[in-house]
Amino acid sequence: MRETPQDRSQSDALGELLPPLTRNEALVEATRCLMCYDAPCTHACPTHIDIPRFIKKISTDNLRGSARTILESNLLGATCARVCPVQELCEGACVLGAEHKPIAIGRLQRHAMDSLSGREASVLPRAAATGKRVAVVGAGPAGLSCAGELAKRGHSVTLFEKRDLPGGLSTYGIIGLREPMNVAIAEASMIAGLGVTVEKGRELGRNLTLAELQAHSGAIFLSVGLGATPALGIPGEEHILDGLEYIEDSKLNAASLKIGRNVVVIGAGNTAIDCATIAKRLGAETVTMVYRRTDKEMTAYAHEYDFIKREGVSFSFLTQPVRVVTENGTVRGLKCERMNLGAVDASGRPSPQRVAWSEFLLAADQIVKAIGQEKPALAALLNLKTEKGFIQVNAKFETSLPGVYSGGDCIRARGAASTVMAVQDGKLAARSIHERLVANG
Repeated sequence: MRETPQDRSQSDALGELLPPLTRNEALVEATRCLMCYDAPCTHACPTHIDIPRFIKKISTDNLRGSARTILESNLLGATCARVCPVQELCEGACVLGAEHKPIAIGRLQRHAMDSLSGREASVLPRAAATGKRVAVVGAGPAGLSCAGELAKRGHSVTLFEKRDLPGGLSTYGIIGLREPMNVAIAEASMIAGLGVTVEKGRELGRNLTLAELQAHSGAIFLSVGLGATPALGIPGEEHILDGLEYIEDSKLNAASLKIGRNVVVIGAGNTAIDCATIAKRLGAETVTMVYRRTDKEMTAYAHEYDFIKREGVSFSFLTQPVRVVTENGTVRGLKCERMNLGAVDASGRPSPQRVAWSEFLLAADQIVKAIGQEKPALAALLNLKTEKGFIQVNAKFETSLPGVYSGGDCIRARGAASTVMAVQDGKLAARSIHERLVANG
C-alpha cells in the first residue's frame, strides 16, 4: 500500500523522487549501454551530450571523466539530469526502449555530476584572459550557461540577477521533488567559480540601465525569463494563489505553507502538476485539477500526467472557472461552467466553447492558478522587436539591437520551453558573442 502524506514529514514528502544510484547500481546500468555509433540518444539531447562516452566512463569507474564529458556540452548537467523530460528525449530515443527497458540516462548523468560535489569548475579548461567584457542579465539556466561558456573562453563576465538567489526557475519554480534548491545553487556557484562576477539585486529597468551595460561591455545577453502568472479575469480572483509563489513557498517556507483541505488547481501544464503534487503530498484531502480542454490538449508531459494520477489527484476537464465563491472572506468553492471543443484556434488546439446553463460548483477552500506566464515586459522597455510577444532573435540569438543577444523562455515563440533548451540557447549565444568579440579585436 502506498504511504500517505500523513506518514511523511514535509521534507520527505517533497524530497527527490528517485534516490541516487549506488556505485554498483550505476556500474550495472552503464554496462547495459550498447555504445551505439551515431547514437540516437545524443541526437535527441538538445545540448548533444556525448551520452555513450559519458556512460562508458562510468562503466570504467571514471566519474570525473564522465562529468567532464557532460560539462563539455552542458554546464548545468546536474540540473538537467533531474528536470529534463528524458522520457521524451534521450531515453525515449534509446534503441533498447522498443523491446527492453531504456538505459536510465538521466539517473546515470546525475550519478556522474553529483560525484564532483561542487568541484565542477576544476575539471573544465579555461582560456587565457581576453580583456573583453560581457554583461549577462538574469541568472536562470540560459544566463548561467552563457556566462559560463564565455568565461571558459577567457572573457570577463558580469552576471546581473534581480533576486537574492541565482538559478531562476530551477531555484524558485521547480518543485523540490524534481530538483532540490541546493542543486541549482551549487551549479550557480560553479559558474561563479569559472570567474563570473555575480551582482545580486540588480534589475534592468529598475537599478540598471541598458546604456550602463553598453558603456562597459562588448556584448549583452538577456536571460530574463517570463513574467507573472496572467489574470483569469473572474470575480473573486484576489483569493486565488499564484502557482509559482506556491512552489517557491514550498521550497523556501515549507513549514509555514498553508495547505487547504480541498484544493483546486487551475491549469494543466507541468507547473500546475507541481502545485497539485505539493497540495497532495502536504496533506490536502482532495486535489482537483481544472482545465478547459481535455487531456489530449494538456501541455504537461505525458509522464507527468501519469505521475499525478498515481498521486490520487483528480481532474475536471472541459471546465472553465467563472467565479470564486467566498463566505466572509473565506474561500468556499469555485463556480465553473462546462465547455465543448470547437474549431482549432491560434494555439493549434481546439478552442473551448461555453455550454449554456452548465454552471456547477467545485467545493474548495484553497485555489491555485498555474496558467502560464506573461510575455517578457523588458521587450517593450528596450524597444526590442518581438514575435508573438516574445523577444525576437536571429539565428545567432542577436536581438533587433546590435550587440544585444537573448535566450531562454523569453524568446521561445515556437516549441516547448524547457530548462535544457534554455541551456542550449545560452551555449549557442555564447558562441555567437565570442565570434563577435574576436571579430571586433
